[in-house]
This record gives sequence, structure tokens and C-alpha cells, in this order.
Amino acid sequence: PLQRSDAAALFPTLSDERQCLYLSRERFASEEELWGWLAEPGWPGLTWIAEDAAGHTVARLVAVPRLPEDPAGPVFEIGYITVMERQGEGIAGECAAALIAHFFARPVEQGGARKLTAEVDVRNTPSVNLLEKLGFTREATLRALLPDDPCDGGEVGGRGEPQPVRVAPPAQAFSGQGVGRAHRGLRGRPRVNHISAGR
Repeated sequence: PLQRSDAAALFPTLSDERQCLYLSRERFASEEELWGWLAEPGWPGLTWIAEDAAGHTVARLVAVPRLPEDPAGPVFEIGYITVMERQGEGIAGECAAALIAHFFARPVEQGGARKLTAEVDVRNTPSVNLLEKLGFTREATLRALLPDDPCDGGEVGGRGEPQPVRVAPPAQAFSGQGVGRAHRGLRGRPRVNHISAGR
């Protein structure tokens, strides 16, 4: 489950203006504000925290069910963020691949997904490239996500759902179906020792 210490580990990243450039909200001003957001009881999504072998939090992953529910089966939007001091190590890819495998390995009746999506700001080239590498395909470029959208941050694509932000640049929509191909290109020792599910 999500722990208060996760907020402390994620705060340096989620309070940094450059790191939050594509987030769907402004950076966090305090660890308490971040914890309130992470532990929001009414939020309908699922959270996973990835830890390295030493037990340090290295990433947060989310999956939010698309509503209204699709009669053909569940659709989830995924998102991810790696703590800034561990970015560039392949952690986001490794964790997202595991998340994709998790959803596509289960029957939809047992919490699996028919489809995963993600939304990403077109300027967030590393995230766009990662989603494509994970087998997502571009479905659309969204000119404006929400009427009062200040700028989409976060991720979009086929294997998520945008939140309002600051500017409203175009976002790219990606989509993936079927059993994820993502697991196939992971090589070498995993950089993540444990991924724990939250609420």
C-alpha cells in the first residue's frame, strides 16, 4: 500500500518545476500537499510504487479506469514518473512493461484490461518514445484536452486520461490492445526490486 514515506521520496521530483513541466497540475509546494494528493480517498485509480534493491522509492505508476465503462471491457489510462535522480536508467520502461503485462495477463473479470491508453504532451519526447517502444500506437493529436486546460502534463496513449494544466499544447493519444509486447526487449538485471500495489 501507499505509505507516507512515498510522499517524502517523490517530493523532490514533484516539487521541481522542470520535472513537473508535463504534469497535469502545478508542482507541489509541500510534502503535505503531495501526500494529500497521493492519498486522495475519492481518486478512482490504482497506484504502484517501485522500489530498488535497497528499498528506495524509484517510481510511481498509476492506472485510472476510463469512465463511462466500455461495454467491450475495461480500459485504463496509465501514467508513470521516475524520481529525478534515477531518470535515464530505464526504470520507467521496466515498470511500465511490468504494468502492461499485469493488466493483459489477467482476464478482464479479474481486473485485467481490454485496452490501455496514455496521454503525453507532444513536447515530452522521452515519454512519447517510451510509449512507442512499449507497443503503443498513436491514435490522435488532441489540440485541447479540456476547456480550461492550462497545459496537459502527464502521459497519454494507448495502453490514460488528461488532467487540466497550464497552457493547452497538443497532446498525442496512444493506444495498445492485446497482450503487451513490452516485456520482450527487457535485458540484463532489473533495476527495480519490488513494485507494490496501492489502493
